Amino acid sequence: MRKPTIRDVAKRASVSLKTVSRVINDEPAVRERTRAKVLKAIADLGYQPDVSARSLRGARAYAVGLVYDNPNPYYIISVQNGALSVCRERGFGLQIHPCNSASSNLPEELSDLVAHARLDGLILAPPMSERMGLIRHLAANKIKFVRILSAAEDPNDGFPCVYVDDRDAAYDITEHLIQLGHQRIGFIWGGAAHRSSPERYKGYEAALKDYAIPLDKKLIVHGDYSFDDGFRGARKLFALKSRPTAIFGSNDEIAAGVLAAAKSAGIEVPSDLSIAGFEDSPFSKQSWPALTTARQATETIARHAAQLLLAQLSDHPARIGNEGFSPELVIRGSTAPPRMPR
Repeated sequence: MRKPTIRDVAKRASVSLKTVSRVINDEPAVRERTRAKVLKAIADLGYQPDVSARSLRGARAYAVGLVYDNPNPYYIISVQNGALSVCRERGFGLQIHPCNSASSNLPEELSDLVAHARLDGLILAPPMSERMGLIRHLAANKIKFVRILSAAEDPNDGFPCVYVDDRDAAYDITEHLIQLGHQRIGFIWGGAAHRSSPERYKGYEAALKDYAIPLDKKLIVHGDYSFDDGFRGARKLFALKSRPTAIFGSNDEIAAGVLAAAKSAGIEVPSDLSIAGFEDSPFSKQSWPALTTARQATETIARHAAQLLLAQLSDHPARIGNEGFSPELVIRGSTAPPRMPR
């Protein structure tokens, strides 16, 4: 069958070719009713703009880049899916660029990437999004970008972003464990290079303080956002003379590692040990028992980041403000009141 064209879309929606083009490019000078008609026609026909043909007609490549450095594959896949869904709707390509966030020449690397691939802009995932030196370099070189970052509130620093209130969600998780009756709650950090790690720790610390529970630094273990570090961190906590009755892992991979360590040590979950994670990744649902966690709408967050970037790239840029997201507590079978001593 012949692939649908922009003319087919215009005919089906009973509008001009120029109107279809304006909708595809997300230009604001289109009435919402007309925009809805065109988008429905695009969906009904399964029309996809020819990105290569558009780029040949002008200086733009109609493509953006997604830059990341994260050991958590589920997070990255969700970010990719969210950003890609918006790019496909708007007729843009998406180029994936993994890199080393600690590299000293990262600003030059990303500038070269934009120039050589003729990218129109970048979506920066953590921790690149939190390196202010890199942000200022991109802005000085007039490279469009949007950041996804961890923050309790809008940073209002003049640079576009989508921010996630990890601190508040971590407070909710810790409070849930305290209200179940836990006093000795272990905490396993994620990667120190990620701003989400200290933000989640601050939420944990604040909840302990509000409930007048002394902070015991022996219950705090540093690590990375990985299953292995969750396993190793849990073994350290199990070796304490007075071990914790609950452990909060900074993400679900860490929490799954804690669960595996508990099973290998013959510790019953949740009767002997409650475990909580963060992000609501497949790890949290596939574990047994399923993990209490904080549901983070990663695809939705990435969608908004892509929309924010493409709004900047429009011929008639529309003002879309920064948006904040707060992960929601999800209580599952891995947490319960501590077993009373016989």
